[in-house]
Amino acid sequence: MLASARSAAFSLINSNVVVYSKAEISQLRQAFWTAFGQYMAPIKSADGWPVSWVNYKTDVKGVQFRMQADNRRATIAIELTQADADVRELFYEQFLELQPMLHETLGETWTWEPAASNEYGQPLSRIYAELTPANLFNRDDWPALISFFKPRMLALDEFWSSALYAFEELRDL
Repeated sequence: MLASARSAAFSLINSNVVVYSKAEISQLRQAFWTAFGQYMAPIKSADGWPVSWVNYKTDVKGVQFRMQADNRRATIAIELTQADADVRELFYEQFLELQPMLHETLGETWTWEPAASNEYGQPLSRIYAELTPANLFNRDDWPALISFFKPRMLALDEFWSSALYAFEELRDL
């Protein structure tokens, strides 16, 4: 009974807390990202090419555009994940040089973190925007999540279409 209670989803009506099983969490995550990918699929990149928006490729090692969502918030970020801290700092400094162009393209100011870590404790630098509250596991929140991710991802792509060339000298570090 205890094991089945742990794995089952239940709702505490008075506190509006919903707990999902690992399987339900996995299914909802997969369903959202599949729906988002299908919604974005007809949209070409700023350069006119087909692109996988959910798994966006920057073509620069250690530079990732990452969208994440859970039961509290959604974030879209540029993550710099180079293992060498000095190299990561060089990339971050290059992004700082491009900050006016980035913010102009995005139409908003993002949060800059030169020293952060991911969910596994690995060091990274991050430039991001956040939507709170947002709940990936509530299908009623999906339109707001898509409305948050879509214009920012398109703006990142537009920015990267021009900014990529500023990283040519750092590409092989």
